[in-house]
Amino acid sequence: MGIPAAFRWLSSRYPKIISPVIEDQPITMEDGSTIPVDTTRPNPNGEEFDNLYLDMNGIVHPCSHPEDRPAPKDEEEMMMEVFRYTDRVVNMVRPRKILMIAVDGVAPRAKMNQQRSRRFRSAQEAQEKEQDKQELIKLLKQQNGGNLTSESLETVTKKAFDSNSITPGTPFMDILALSLRYWCQYKLNTDPGWAKLKIIISDATVPGEGEHKIMNFVRSQRASPDHDPNTRHVIYGLDADLIMLGLATHEPHFRVLREDVFFQDQKARLCKLCGQKGHDAQNCRGEEKKKDGEHDEKDKGVALKPFIWLHVAVLREYLEVELGVPNLPFRFDLERAVDDWIFMCCFVGNDFLPHLPALEIREHGIDTLTKIWKDNLPVMGGYVTKDGHIDLERAQVILDGLAQQEDGIFKRRKEQEDRREANFKRRKLQNEGNGRGGRQGAPNHPKKINGLENPANGLPLQAIGSYPGRHEQTLTHDMIVNRSTVPDANVANKSAASVLKAQLQSQKSLSSTRSENPEQDLPTALGKRKASTVEEENAPAPDTASAPPPAIAAEEGPVDDVRLWEDGYADRYYEKKFHKDPADIEFRHGVARAYVEGLAWVLLYYFQGCPSWEWYYPYHYAPFAADFKDIAKMNISFEKGRVSKPFEQLMSVLPAASRHALPEVFHDLMLNPESNIIDFYPEDFEIDLNGKKMAWQGVALLPFIEMPRLLAAVQAKYPELSAADSARNEMGRDVLIFSENHESLYDEVLTKFYSKKQGDSKFKLNPKKSDGLSGKVEKKEGYVPHSELKYPLERNSMPDLDYDRSVSDIQDMRSRANRGGRNGGYGRGSHNGPGMSRGHQHARHQGGYGRPNGHYPPPSASQVPPPPGAPGFGIGVPPPPPPAGYYNQPYDNRHGGSSGYNQYRGPPHPSNAAPGYHGSGDPSYGRGRGSGGYSSRGQYRDGRSYR
Repeated sequence: MGIPAAFRWLSSRYPKIISPVIEDQPITMEDGSTIPVDTTRPNPNGEEFDNLYLDMNGIVHPCSHPEDRPAPKDEEEMMMEVFRYTDRVVNMVRPRKILMIAVDGVAPRAKMNQQRSRRFRSAQEAQEKEQDKQELIKLLKQQNGGNLTSESLETVTKKAFDSNSITPGTPFMDILALSLRYWCQYKLNTDPGWAKLKIIISDATVPGEGEHKIMNFVRSQRASPDHDPNTRHVIYGLDADLIMLGLATHEPHFRVLREDVFFQDQKARLCKLCGQKGHDAQNCRGEEKKKDGEHDEKDKGVALKPFIWLHVAVLREYLEVELGVPNLPFRFDLERAVDDWIFMCCFVGNDFLPHLPALEIREHGIDTLTKIWKDNLPVMGGYVTKDGHIDLERAQVILDGLAQQEDGIFKRRKEQEDRREANFKRRKLQNEGNGRGGRQGAPNHPKKINGLENPANGLPLQAIGSYPGRHEQTLTHDMIVNRSTVPDANVANKSAASVLKAQLQSQKSLSSTRSENPEQDLPTALGKRKASTVEEENAPAPDTASAPPPAIAAEEGPVDDVRLWEDGYADRYYEKKFHKDPADIEFRHGVARAYVEGLAWVLLYYFQGCPSWEWYYPYHYAPFAADFKDIAKMNISFEKGRVSKPFEQLMSVLPAASRHALPEVFHDLMLNPESNIIDFYPEDFEIDLNGKKMAWQGVALLPFIEMPRLLAAVQAKYPELSAADSARNEMGRDVLIFSENHESLYDEVLTKFYSKKQGDSKFKLNPKKSDGLSGKVEKKEGYVPHSELKYPLERNSMPDLDYDRSVSDIQDMRSRANRGGRNGGYGRGSHNGPGMSRGHQHARHQGGYGRPNGHYPPPSASQVPPPPGAPGFGIGVPPPPPPAGYYNQPYDNRHGGSSGYNQYRGPPHPSNAAPGYHGSGDPSYGRGRGSGGYSSRGQYRDGRSYR
């Protein structure tokens, strides 16, 4: 739901909803090899889970631009990071039935407005960072006599990954889809812990936000008469709306898995300019990165942050106590009460509506609404919501109760702010009196630092008396320029930073409101904090290179000319924010009616799925509670509308600076001053702080997209698209993947789709054969079984598999818009087919399948590296010894080289321990043992069977 600070508030108010995740770690052997975690063993958390759902954008973003280590060099390294992260999450949960991977697809129009704001901010910040880099290059050249090594230049000027590429329709999302398909099929072929999983991949070509596609699936399964009510669900993601969505399912066993964003591991922060550890942007010298280890292998490890569970069931128990009302004239219904609580949370913020001015979650806004609800529940005679629909007459009662408190809330807020500021100043004066804050007004005499009279080569550093506005040159720019004349590059950077810090601390204009922590007084290198793509508490603790100085922001911020704590605030609010005549009361009521429509849309979206793809809230600000009048007379209905195509969404949300993610035919629409839609792509736009302190908290005042005008311009370019670009603009469908270990389901699919008696191209799954999975599957026409699994990227960081033992079909779920599949290979909607390794005795008759002899070279000891994150396994490296009490059971090659071993408890059977090779005269059925081990693609690809 994107409620700012919701997770922090929930975990503080209801502490028992949080518990740490117990995670097994790989075993490192003396020779440096590693034994991966055996995920077939019981879950160390003491509970087994059936279904795991991955909101994949919460994985892709931190893997593509991490905060605690250098960013991956290219898309292939990003995909390897995604594989490692995904594997770790799956190993934690160890789902036994279903793994669903959902990537954000085309979003509803209501969501696009927020995406547009984030992406324009991101491009603006990238431009500011690029300006900083150019000034750093100028500095480094001055320090080095006009010369700069190619290594240093490459280090500083390397273009950062544009996170705006993580949007449906971009080439990056195509790479991600191909990679995820490969990874899941690879794991089904090689990892025993995955062997029994049914995997559903809903990539970016399938419309809808990832978390809502997951909820659609959960609802579709709950509607089946064969649904097991004791199914245990886990959903991974970083957004607070996952908590609300988990509550909205009313499933008794539901958990949210996420990183512990409050864990302080004292990890080294990275320079925002060169991406290296050990210094910040102010002290960057653009030096080439030093290798950590002979091949820089020691710096490749992923920092393991701890994970936590959020127990939705425990939260339900808290809410049962919190929402209980004694002596009700009707029966108390916890499920209905929880639904009402979710509805009230919508008022304090979500991804589709701005929060009401009187409600802030930090000011206990949810508590305020809950008390109003409890006080009025007996009078209302029932609950406010039912099955995602709002009883507007009862909602009016809640809003009237809030309106009565609105004036008092604004006045208390001002009193608390004044009190905090007074306390802050008092503590600062106390610190200065104790000698910790320096003396105000102390003269800035030049100091000798490491023998230098003045680190600026005799030139005085400019006095800094105020913090520039957001449209002026940032303070960081001044600091970089002031350092540019330092002659001694080995000493002067730290010296200049120290002097500048001392200057900042000596300024009277800043002393009264400066942070208590002197280390936070250094200005930002980017001018303002990056707008987070997740809720506020997920952002890292600010460092000297990324956090705006709170003292400067507080003193030099814009004047609040609305003054909500003074009489007449409503007139000033609508005049300043909406630019409307204060006497136009009907306009205010119109804004309130649009907001009520938004509440109805959001609630339906949470409980039933997207009610309209085209509806959106057409204002940047919310009304006051007092403006909601006669809402019970409203007749709210939604039309499903048209789902935008990927390129249409990209043109709606991307700034011109990110046009590289779009086909070139659209660039002119974003750049040409004569373009009919050029006004949709402003280079500069205002950010209204709206009472906040930091720019990233403000409201980006971007023009709303006029969809008919945009569609006319975009669709006129469609005939100019290449075939590949046109394919990227099509809708896709969910894909179901499973292995031959699901014998009943496997047999049914083969019989229906690939036998001589094959029937229709689509059939309904039998939950008794599919282990409870309901829905329809569809065959991909033109697919030939026994296909090779090819690694889709260029550098072959992962192996090909000559014989794929998994089967993937189009998954057709209910409550989903009509979508067309896409043809070809790994395209969305394609079918990669079953690996029918059972009963095929013709293997012995094919060339290259037989007993090794002088005609064929011997195979290598180990021919395929296992999944990423398992060092010590690789080409030519034998598998590790089994743990104590186990023995290795190899299994045979099949059709071109799928071999490996499984580990079994106890002493080995004599036949299993016999060395050497054997012929492949007997068929290898692939059930049980054949599902796991390490799949091999032989050096000579001769496909011989061996032990």
